[in-house]
Amino acid sequence: MSLRCAICERRARMSLSRSHSNVATKKRQKINLHSKIINGKRVSICSTCLRTINKQKTK
Repeated sequence: MSLRCAICERRARMSLSRSHSNVATKKRQKINLHSKIINGKRVSICSTCLRTINKQKTK
């Protein structure tokens, strides 16, 4: 399972973690992935896309 959304192709970002002395250390911010079965296939999608899909189902 890759760390990428199957719908919007979002992936992890790089950011900086700041210590008390303001030293910058690089860190990875991973996206919130969920595994979901869509059209008979298991895909990993981010929570933003999952909310959008659920909104479209209720309308």
